[in-house]
Amino acid sequence: MCAKLNIESLAGALKQNSAFDEKLYSRFGVKRGLRNPDGTGVLAGITRVSNVHGYYIDEYEKVPCEGELFYRGVNVNDIIASVDRDDRFGYEEASWLLLFGSLPTREELEFYDVIMDEYRELPNGFIEDMIMRAPSPDIMNKLARSVLALYSYDENPDDNSPDNVLRQSLMLISRLPIIMTAAHQVKRRYYDNESLFLHMPIPGQSMAENILSMLRLNRKFTHAEAKLLDKCLILHAEHGGGNNSTFACRTLTSSGTDTFSAIAAGIGALKGPRHGGANIKVCRMLDEIKANVRDYKDDDEISAYLQKQLNREAGDRSGLIYGVGHAVYTLSDPRAVILREAVEEHCDDFGMREDYELLHAVERLAPALLQNKMQDGNAICANVDLYSGLVYRMLDIPVELYTPLFAIARLSGWCAHRLEEIITCRRIMRPAYRPFHGRLPYIELDDRKENLICQD
Repeated sequence: MCAKLNIESLAGALKQNSAFDEKLYSRFGVKRGLRNPDGTGVLAGITRVSNVHGYYIDEYEKVPCEGELFYRGVNVNDIIASVDRDDRFGYEEASWLLLFGSLPTREELEFYDVIMDEYRELPNGFIEDMIMRAPSPDIMNKLARSVLALYSYDENPDDNSPDNVLRQSLMLISRLPIIMTAAHQVKRRYYDNESLFLHMPIPGQSMAENILSMLRLNRKFTHAEAKLLDKCLILHAEHGGGNNSTFACRTLTSSGTDTFSAIAAGIGALKGPRHGGANIKVCRMLDEIKANVRDYKDDDEISAYLQKQLNREAGDRSGLIYGVGHAVYTLSDPRAVILREAVEEHCDDFGMREDYELLHAVERLAPALLQNKMQDGNAICANVDLYSGLVYRMLDIPVELYTPLFAIARLSGWCAHRLEEIITCRRIMRPAYRPFHGRLPYIELDDRKENLICQD
């Protein structure tokens, strides 16, 4: 055997045989990342579930505008305003709206709460067998594995009729918070050497209340804390069919696979730091700014540090400013605006005024720095991740649960899109890739020469 044959040499050969000149994307008109040249998404479908509005087209030109987010045609700002005005919880209302297409009546909302309570109970021994026997250092992986495991316990797992998929969807929406908190506690025990406690949900509580109740040893939380979490859940519940995780869910659905496989795919996509994991990056960036900027009120000093980030001289050396910029929104992300106002209102209660002021400075200063770097004239704004991580930090939620909370909220949107795909589309997604390689003859095994990995 060749003395140089090892994983490192194989990886080197792999890179050499997988790379090609990126100019080929332009040459062949390939829309890389399913993006048009102006950054907009390639039109891949039609949906009634939601609309993400961040610009309009005038005379074939993309014109920036204030961002809007609609759930089934209802502006999410109006949902937030209503639940704030009535001082009630709204995630269940948003979930109903996304799944069924209309705002629930009081009676329908009460019925939905009853369904959630009935479906929350996990199969006998599920926590012991699927979570405690195989702890994971990453909660997102445990969520995906647990969702796949629920297939084995389901009474009719492969029936993709709308009625059965709706039943499965409601079950997953109600159970995922329990799975998340149990996975977190088991992770603390096995990886962090901390005490293990498992709380069950309390019937009649909202999803936000139950999450806080199950996460805290004494089960205590304030109404204001639960309202803050509820607001995050509402704003993360849905964001159009083109976002990476929803598109992954719809793609798998189009193949005719089961609900559990499709939802696990959405969780896997959301885990990525380019998608749901960005709020963690924001909090780490905030800590780095606090450690390296002396005067938190000096815009020039903050701008200088952010410029170092862009130059890959500071932070994680990625050249990114996390929480700023979005594929659709231009002048504003409505979710970021809502959370910024909520953080500003409550930050003094949690002793985080400085953290808020620093992130607000990033929101004010970073767009100009990014525009100067990109030089493409596109408008840039803060996105929801800039403030959602700070909300979770205010609530003393462990950083490893930031993205799982995103998944719990987004589950309603994934399920709504899966149902729509089943009911209306009924055709497997099959985009094309342009092949770029020459023709090679087949060489018999004994006639082959050594590959590059074995040459000096």
